[in-house]
Amino acid sequence: MAMITYQKEKIENAICFFAKEHQKKTRSPLFQTYLYKYLSFLDLDSVKDTGRPALGLTYQALPRGPVPVEIYRNKDKIESTCFKVKKYDENFVFISTEDPDLSFFSKYEIKCMVRLVEIYADKFVKTKEISEASHQDIPAWGKTRRNDFIKYESQFDDDLDKKPGKDLSLAEEGFLIYRALEKAAK
Repeated sequence: MAMITYQKEKIENAICFFAKEHQKKTRSPLFQTYLYKYLSFLDLDSVKDTGRPALGLTYQALPRGPVPVEIYRNKDKIESTCFKVKKYDENFVFISTEDPDLSFFSKYEIKCMVRLVEIYADKFVKTKEISEASHQDIPAWGKTRRNDFIKYESQFDDDLDKKPGKDLSLAEEGFLIYRALEKAAK
């Protein structure tokens, strides 16, 4: 379990945000593949930029890109007051039922979520394209064998355990601290 304050609430409100904003821009509900990519971009971009994930979900490197395991495996059982999940043909869609509570997020995280919607919430961006973007823009997916779990440290170019402390970026140093706290909490 990640040491993220209000983790459950953050995840629910991130889903609510993406469902609401994606629907608003595309006039179409948020299909599961888009949601999985939005969440993976948010978490893994956050690791690369700040050293810690925004949500702390566990990702699996599936052929079509990273997938948040906790959401993927439980999509038909998820209950929330701010969104609902509906079966749609062979797929699932996420529909916002209220406004997201953005007080759970930092300014950086909100900016990142808005940017992702601006880029990918377009009726001309198909699931294949957002999946391909996750292959190109998430280094950790490319470094992970298919079906294995993605390690957050794979977002960085170097082996952080071998890199001299004086050469670490702020994000890399932040990640090492985050990882140490995670291990200590177990």
